[in-house]
Formats: sequence, structure tokens, C-alpha cells
Amino acid sequence: QVQLVESEGGLVQAGGSLRLSCTNPGRTLSSFAMAWFRQAPGKSRDFVAAITWIGGSTIYAPSVEGRFTISRDKDRNMLLLQMNSLGSEDTAVYYCAQYKTTLTATVEGVDYWGKGTLVIVSS
Repeated sequence: QVQLVESEGGLVQAGGSLRLSCTNPGRTLSSFAMAWFRQAPGKSRDFVAAITWIGGSTIYAPSVEGRFTISRDKDRNMLLLQMNSLGSEDTAVYYCAQYKTTLTATVEGVDYWGKGTLVIVSS
């Protein structure tokens, strides 16, 4: 059973930083890859970043590359997203996602979703 749970988001000022985490309480997150997506009001759910669980290879959406860092803590079974230099365009609900066997960086390829956590960046 996979039940992805994101940490609480919050309100942050533009230019600030926030770190999100994701766990599968009581169970491992081990899979092929884990990812973060986000969905702004009235928009589609978009890929943010992904990491392969074993090798730690990462990919990022161009809009966040250089500002966001995805990582995983295998000992704590935790997925992390460090977000720096936040702007109003980063306001969205952020979703943790798991790919069991293939990393596609698309919504369609995700096997499991968290319920999402709201991040609001105020200008």
C-alpha cells in the first residue's frame, strides 16, 4: 500500500525559501523514481522535478532549474524539495508522485499521488 503524504506548505514571501517533504508513513518510498508536480489555480498539473530512488539521478522543469533541488533521504524514506528564490509564479498545490517502474516526467506515467500541499508566494 502506497500512501504518499506531503508536508504542510505555507505562505512565503517572494524571494524566500521553503522545503517540502514527502513520506509513505510506516513504509518505504523505494521505487524506480519519485517526483514533484504542481498545479496552479486554473491550470494543468505540471512536472517540477524527479529523482531516481537508487541512483539519485535528477531532472528538472526549466522553470525551476537552478532554484529548486530535489533529493531523497533513503534512511528516512523521505523525498525532499528545496525551493529557493520563490516567485509568485511558484504559487500552486504541490504533489508528491511515485513512478514504480518508468520515469516519464508526465502526469500519465505516475502510479501514485499524494493529496497535495498548498504553497503561496506573496509579492
